[in-house]
Amino acid sequence: MSENNQLRDVFDAIADPTRRRLIRLLAEVEEIPLHELTAQFQMGRTAVSKHLTILKEAGLVLDRKVGRETRFRLNASPLREIKDWVAFYSKFWSTNMLRLNQLLEEEEE
Repeated sequence: MSENNQLRDVFDAIADPTRRRLIRLLAEVEEIPLHELTAQFQMGRTAVSKHLTILKEAGLVLDRKVGRETRFRLNASPLREIKDWVAFYSKFWSTNMLRLNQLLEEEEE
């Protein structure tokens, strides 16, 4: 597990399109209540809550109670793991494309 004592893998958490959309929505605001998040989806409050729970388990979402309302906000730091993973493969493909380009130029000569 990572530094956040995550209960769920970040890659698993972002695998679902609904959860990726939740992350995007949370990235656009400082904090948002559950009922406002639910209004953005064609699913019930319970379904949205289940997705938020998965994101919380991965450390991507933080919540706090304000009266009877629960407000959510994004904790983007676990996304660094994904950024690092993608960066590695981006470098891998750039290197291989450069090699391919060199081979093609050598064949033309």
